[in-house]
This record gives sequence, C-alpha cells and structure tokens, in this order.
Amino acid sequence: MSDNVGSLTETTLSSEVMYRGRILNLRVDTVQLPSGRVAAREVAEHSDSICVVPIDDDGNVVMVRQFRTPTGGPLLELPAGGVEPGEISGETVQRELQEEIGHRAGSIQRLAGFWLAPGWCDEFMHAYLATALTPSKLPGDDDENIAVERVSFPQALEFIADGTISDAKSIAGLLLAMRVLGDN
Repeated sequence: MSDNVGSLTETTLSSEVMYRGRILNLRVDTVQLPSGRVAAREVAEHSDSICVVPIDDDGNVVMVRQFRTPTGGPLLELPAGGVEPGEISGETVQRELQEEIGHRAGSIQRLAGFWLAPGWCDEFMHAYLATALTPSKLPGDDDENIAVERVSFPQALEFIADGTISDAKSIAGLLLAMRVLGDN
C-alpha cells in the first residue's frame, strides 16, 4: 500500500441532489483536493445490491435473459437486485431467486463484494453462490420481462470469453464462483 494514502483524500465542501428517482438519485459534490484545488464530482446514489450464481442439481447455472434499454438489447445475466431498506443481503438473495428464477436456495455462500462503477456510482454489490435449489415462486417486479435459461458452468465461462455474457456483475460472479466450484 502506498505511503501517500493520506494525500489521496478529498474534503466535501458541498453536496446537491439534482435528481431523485425510483432507483437512484443524482448528486453533484464540490470537493477540495489536498492541493487546494476545487473540483466537482457527479455521483449516482444507488442502494447496495446482490448478484447470485445459482447452481442447480445438474451443475447448471440458472441465468436470466432480459432486455436492457441502455444496451439496446437483451443480456444473459445472473439473477440480481437491490437490497431493500432494512433487508440483509442474504434475505435479498432468497427474494431475488424466488422472483427471477422461481427457486429458493438451501445453501448460500458469500463470494465477495465489489464496487460496480466507483468513478461515478456508490452502488456496492455482494456476490453469492446458491445451491440446493428448490421450487418457490414470488411475483416478479411489474416492470421486468425475464426468461430463465440454464447454462452449464463450463459453457458460462465460454460465454464470458466469447462475449455472450458481457455484463460486469455476471462476469465477476461467475469467476468468483469458479474459485469455489472449479471450472468443471
């Protein structure tokens, strides 16, 4: 670790929320750097979130395909979602699995946590491995249109390499799960 960590701090002079939305807020912070220079930081505020690598009894990853407006098309992804106020992220795992793939997990293992886009967003994601899946369905979100797909774990890793799986959370979650599962 660098001896200059103290020189990397910034002092927030002011903060103004420019937009309040259903899933995120946008704010502009005015900060002072150690040099005395003043700069603006644009920040998207978002709750913590989770992504899950659900593995069925046949060793398949249970994934979802859904249209993503910012990308202009559908993506093959791990189930994921935001942590609701007062909810513990392990509870979020069960809720999202039930809403998105129609199963509960008998076993949940935390893999890691990571910032999704720390240059402009405060969202922190917790990644989990879920096994011993049993059918259990909750109604999904009204605005989601999801298709469930089962992919062998080795095929999921190939899909990362060939670009079929191209979102960061799914790539990170699958690679983290590989440490636990191997690349069978």
